[in-house]
Amino acid sequence: MQREGPGWRLAIDKQRQGYQALIASDDWALELTSAEFEQFRNMCGKIVGQYKDCLDHLMAEENLELCLEEGAFWLELRGDCNGWALRFVLSSALGERGAEGSWPHSTAAAFCEALALAEVY
Repeated sequence: MQREGPGWRLAIDKQRQGYQALIASDDWALELTSAEFEQFRNMCGKIVGQYKDCLDHLMAEENLELCLEEGAFWLELRGDCNGWALRFVLSSALGERGAEGSWPHSTAAAFCEALALAEVY
């Protein structure tokens, strides 16, 4: 399965060993294990849900910053009532690898929508 749009890409190959998922923007790409992908996908769903819950209380001129940390990932959603950007940091428990990436205001929502529909298993 591969989905992409302006500024983002998501690919899953269930037949591969090791790293089965790929998340990307125009400037970077990162392969994830199925467990990392599921954790990342669940966290994105949580943080986007938190953003939606805050919208009714957010005034037009206000900005919002939400952070979420679980396991190997730290996520940050920054935005306002018109949209948001998403940034992540991956730090493996054993320090074997790390990565950072982001999707800007113009692409973050579309990426997260595709992410919510994707399955590795």
